[in-house]
Amino acid sequence: MAEGIKDKVAIIGMGCTKFGEHWDKGSEDLIVEAFTEAIEDAGIEKKDIQAAWYGSCYDEFNVGKSALVLSRTLKLPFIPVTRIENLCASGSEALRGAVYGVASGACDIALALGAEKLKDTGYGGLPEMSTTLGTKYRVIFPGISAPGAFAMMANRYFSKYGMSVEEGKRVLAKISVNSHKNGAKNPKAHLKRVITEEDVLNAPIIASPLGLFDCCGVSDGAAAAIVCRADIAKGFRADPVSIKALQIGISSGEELGYTEWDGTYVESTVRTAIRAYEEAGIKNPREEISMMELHDCFSITELVTYEDLQISPRGKARNDIEDGFFAIEGKIPSQPDGGLKCFGHPIAASGLRMMYEMYKQLQGKAGERQIKDPKIGLTHNLGGFPQLNVISLVIVGL
Repeated sequence: MAEGIKDKVAIIGMGCTKFGEHWDKGSEDLIVEAFTEAIEDAGIEKKDIQAAWYGSCYDEFNVGKSALVLSRTLKLPFIPVTRIENLCASGSEALRGAVYGVASGACDIALALGAEKLKDTGYGGLPEMSTTLGTKYRVIFPGISAPGAFAMMANRYFSKYGMSVEEGKRVLAKISVNSHKNGAKNPKAHLKRVITEEDVLNAPIIASPLGLFDCCGVSDGAAAAIVCRADIAKGFRADPVSIKALQIGISSGEELGYTEWDGTYVESTVRTAIRAYEEAGIKNPREEISMMELHDCFSITELVTYEDLQISPRGKARNDIEDGFFAIEGKIPSQPDGGLKCFGHPIAASGLRMMYEMYKQLQGKAGERQIKDPKIGLTHNLGGFPQLNVISLVIVGL
């Protein structure tokens, strides 16, 4: 039986740009900025890196969709570099490549970097996918928009668990308010503004019942991680962060083909969480997880993910949200850096941005957002839609 990668690999350096509208910068500038912070944080030189993985979905250079963008920009010394594209999990997938490369013994030190320059593409996240992303997406996502798909999930959830639309919208508003409260304290966040529940409830509707403040923004940005063998990590720094589990799960399509799936949960998250907890040795996630960064592309996604991860019982996430369970001072703080909702969402950088926050929190270096004595952090990416998606789960600790 495969034993997994628990505690075989550690993160020794990370970097993250400010997310936002970088009209004065290209992908190259963002890549260099994130990489420079990461190697300085790790206390290594470029020549020490033996392999690299680069995540990008909508690369402005599009050099044959190859890894040349990263290698040429950073002037890497003729080492293997792999380009990864896996929707919103592309950054986490790059991290998986680097972690697996080290865990396999193929290399001792590896780089994972995700970057995206979305503002220059004109991508807004609202229209049907093939309109903004090209005809190839008509086969994968026929006639679907992200707000529309998740709005259907919200309405179905409200109906199943006996909530009126008004009640449901107020619960979702609390999620967005929490993210903005945290993100307002983050100097690298895109949308640093505190909002109220009334702001959320009175905002323009994007896809009913989801309003403007229920939806994450589109950003430019980059993030990077340097990983190495766990047994040599403390030779680089006193507080490396250990990888406890790293799992990817992808829809098989059965959610679309059978009536058993009712649209109120994400099957891929459920299955992937089971594997991740087993790999990390976690028996009771509600008691053992210290903090989370979840893929809150929409407020309903965050609510459903609480249940899919076995943190809240089915249909009961509302109670935890209203009780402040996921607030920064609560039992399991969620989105301490502001999440996608407030920090922003440059697609391939988001997974590594989430890990950047977990890394800083575990080291006690998160400033005003610092969580008291965290032990275990979890990050979750969802690429695609409720019924057809890519899921990444990473669990880390000291």
